[in-house]
Amino acid sequence: MAAITEIAETATEWAPRVRSILRIMTGLLFLQHGTSKYLGFPQSQMTGVDPTSLGGIAGMFELVGGTLIVIGLFTRPVAFVLSGLMAAAYWIAHAPSGFFPLLNEGELAALYCFVFLYFAFIGAGPWSVDAARGKA
Repeated sequence: MAAITEIAETATEWAPRVRSILRIMTGLLFLQHGTSKYLGFPQSQMTGVDPTSLGGIAGMFELVGGTLIVIGLFTRPVAFVLSGLMAAAYWIAHAPSGFFPLLNEGELAALYCFVFLYFAFIGAGPWSVDAARGKA
């Protein structure tokens, strides 16, 4: 029983740092969608997207918002906006193809939506610009 308590205490102690790691990795994964669309890296079917299209507009949010999430600057409002963006992406691009995210290829949009919603409420964590500014 002592080992379980020790694991729980360690997990509690590390929780804020792991939140920062989750934020950084989420931001990096999200950012690559924007860099692919606007910077051509990595190359994808969305590379060179028309900036005035829905995908192009989303790409700008991915590029700027992903960068801000990675560094942890203005995390709560940015995450809230990105959560809404991903909800819209799900309902516009995926839901018309069917109800189940597994079948309509909307799993990633749905997951991003809820992870960003989590950060909108919980904040950036200790390894962030927000924390350095006293705003985490």
